[in-house]
Amino acid sequence: MGDRLFWPGENALDYRGTLATWPDFVRSFMRTQRISDLVLLGEHRRYHREAVDIALEMGVKVIVTDFGYIRPDWVTWEHNGMSGSSLFPRDPAVILAMAADAPEVDWQPCFLDNALAMAQGDLLYNFTNIFGKLLYPHYQRSDRRPGTLLYTAASGLRLLGNRLQRDNNKRKVTHLTNNKIRYFLFPLQLDFDFQIAAYSPFSGMAEAIRLVMRSFAEHAEPEDHLILKEHPWDPAVRNLEHFAYQEAKALGITHRIDYLRGGNLDTLIRHARAVILVNSSTGIRTLQLRKSLKTLGEAIFNIDGLTHQGSLDTFWKEPGITDPGLADAFLRVLAATIQIRGVFFQEPGLSHAVDEAFQRLHSNTVGQLRNRATPSCYAD
Repeated sequence: MGDRLFWPGENALDYRGTLATWPDFVRSFMRTQRISDLVLLGEHRRYHREAVDIALEMGVKVIVTDFGYIRPDWVTWEHNGMSGSSLFPRDPAVILAMAADAPEVDWQPCFLDNALAMAQGDLLYNFTNIFGKLLYPHYQRSDRRPGTLLYTAASGLRLLGNRLQRDNNKRKVTHLTNNKIRYFLFPLQLDFDFQIAAYSPFSGMAEAIRLVMRSFAEHAEPEDHLILKEHPWDPAVRNLEHFAYQEAKALGITHRIDYLRGGNLDTLIRHARAVILVNSSTGIRTLQLRKSLKTLGEAIFNIDGLTHQGSLDTFWKEPGITDPGLADAFLRVLAATIQIRGVFFQEPGLSHAVDEAFQRLHSNTVGQLRNRATPSCYAD
C-alpha cells in the first residue's frame, strides 16, 4: 500500500500475488511489455533480487540507484548492482587511464538534503503498509529492518539518547585529539544494511566487531587504541555498545577501547592512525582525506593502492599509505561514471538528479565516462 501511496497513476500496476509466484509474473510482464530497462532502488531487496536475475537472463538492462558512494549530495546510478556487483573497474591502471579524460570535480556540497522529509516519508510508507495489509495480503517487506513498530520506537529512543550524550561525545573527541592519542577508527554500520547483509562475510556488525577486536588485541601495539563509532541511524535493537565493552573486558583491553555515539566524523578520520570498516561510504571520505584504510567487505574502493591489501592481523602494525594520485583518479572516475550530483528529498537537488538520470538512461550512457565538466554549483 505504501508503493500505491507514493507511486499513483494509471501506469502503476498492483501486484497482489505471492512471493513464490513473483518470478513468473516478472518474466511474463517483461516479455509482454517488451521492457528494455529495469530501474530499482538497491538490487538485493526481496522482489528486486529475483527481478534483477530475470532481467539479466532476458537481456534487459538493469540500473540501480541509491544514496551516493560520495556524500553528501550525490546519487548512485549504475548498471547491475553496487559494491561487489558493481562493474566499476578495480584495476589501478585502468582507473588512471580513464582519469585522463575525466573532469576535475568541485567537492564542495551543492545541494542540501532533508533528513526530516526522509524520516516522514519512511514513517508514512511503513505505517501505510501496516494499515493497508488487507489490500496486499501476500506482501513481504523488501528490506531486512526490524518490524516497523519496534524499529520506530527503538530509533526514537536512541536518537533522543544520542542527543543527550552530544556534549559527552564532543568531550571524548576533544580528549582524543588534544592528547594526541594514537587510535584506529572503526565506523560501524547497520546490521540490515545490504552492504553488510549482501556484500560482506558477516551476519551482522557484532560478528565484525568480535573479529576486529580480537585481532586488535593480539596484533596492535600496546599504545594503540580502537575507537568504535556508532552509525547515527542505529536503533540499537541490539546494543552494540554493550557488546563491544563486554568483548573488550574478555580480551583485557577495556582501557584501550572507546565507543562513541556521536562526534564529528571528519575530525575523527583526520586524527586517526588509520580507518578500518566493513563496507561503508565513510571509506570514500577516508580516501578524500588521504588516510590509510582497511576494508573487510566487498567495497568498490577495495583496490590495491587505496586500501591495505594484507591480512587484518598485519594491518595494525603496517596499515600502509594511500596513493594520492590513484585516490584522486578513483574519485574523479567515480564521479564521472556512476555518480549523479543531487539528492532524494529536497529541491533543487532532486530535480537535478532526476534530469541527469533521465539523460543518461535515454542516451544509453549509464556508467559511461562523461568528460564534460560540471559547474561548481547550481542555481536555485
